[in-house]
Amino acid sequence: MVQPPADQAVQEPKQPANGKLSRTRMLACALEIIDREGIEKLSMRRLARALEHDPMSLYRYAANKAALLDGIAETVLSRLTVDSADPDWAAQLRTVARDYRRLALAHPNVVPLLVTRPLATPLALRPRGTLRPLEAVLTLLTRAGFSGADALHIYRALFGLLHGHVLNELQELVDNPDETDDLLRLGLHRLPIGEFPLLRSLASTLATYDGAAELERGLDILLDGLTTTLTPRP
Repeated sequence: MVQPPADQAVQEPKQPANGKLSRTRMLACALEIIDREGIEKLSMRRLARALEHDPMSLYRYAANKAALLDGIAETVLSRLTVDSADPDWAAQLRTVARDYRRLALAHPNVVPLLVTRPLATPLALRPRGTLRPLEAVLTLLTRAGFSGADALHIYRALFGLLHGHVLNELQELVDNPDETDDLLRLGLHRLPIGEFPLLRSLASTLATYDGAAELERGLDILLDGLTTTLTPRP
């Protein structure tokens, strides 16, 4: 996962000293801490210090750290918009996918919350803000003529692709950036050539990874496949 430069890790979020505390302000500050330092550095005490408030005052807006993390995921996902009235469902899903990728790249340290945190919470108990993209996509697809079951299948396929893609894109690929040879830059020269000939041969392809282009290829395959196998009602 992308980590901030070391010289930024000691800086406090730019919050007004002793400003009025609110859930929105608390979550914005928590997101800023995670963006800069990572999830593991966030605690109620750390957040209270950044906000210049007593730690106990935060529990009015988040019962515990788990609730705080849910709120951060909800804050980020609230920026993902879905136009449920778009008559071109495939184009709208492509737009949603691009926007999701942009959010992930803007907040790489939050990606684990978006990808894995929902797995630990039953659907009906998740923050409602995290469910709104799902409801909006289901609305888009059922309006297009898909059954509810097929709409849910399409949603799961799309976000399965997106989660895998952003995790891959945010991986650290370069082993030694000063090397000019792709095999050496990626550290693939350490792999025995007899065991991994194909992987080693793809060094140049791996080194020129284009996240935006890779996502478009994945969407082409997914949407073409869905169009072929699932037919909306007229």
